Amino acid sequence: MQEYRNDNILVRYDETICIHAGNCVKNLPAVFDSKRRPWINVNGADVEAIKKTIALCPSGALSFEIVQGNDPAST
Repeated sequence: MQEYRNDNILVRYDETICIHAGNCVKNLPAVFDSKRRPWINVNGADVEAIKKTIALCPSGALSFEIVQGNDPAST
C-alpha cells in the first residue's frame, strides 16, 4: 500500500487490487499521472476533486482519509 499526503488528505493506493481502468488518470491528471514519480500529487487539486475522482475507482485500489480537523467541507 502506497500513501500520499498533505495537510488535508491522505490518499492510499493498493497496487495489488488495481485493475488499471485509468479513471483516475483520465478524470484528474493533475493529481494522477502514471508517467510522473511519484504518480500521485495530492497538491494537484482541491480535496473535493480528489475525493470525487477516488469515488470513480472501480476496483477500490484508491482510498482516502481526511486529515483530522482539516476537512475543508466542514468549515
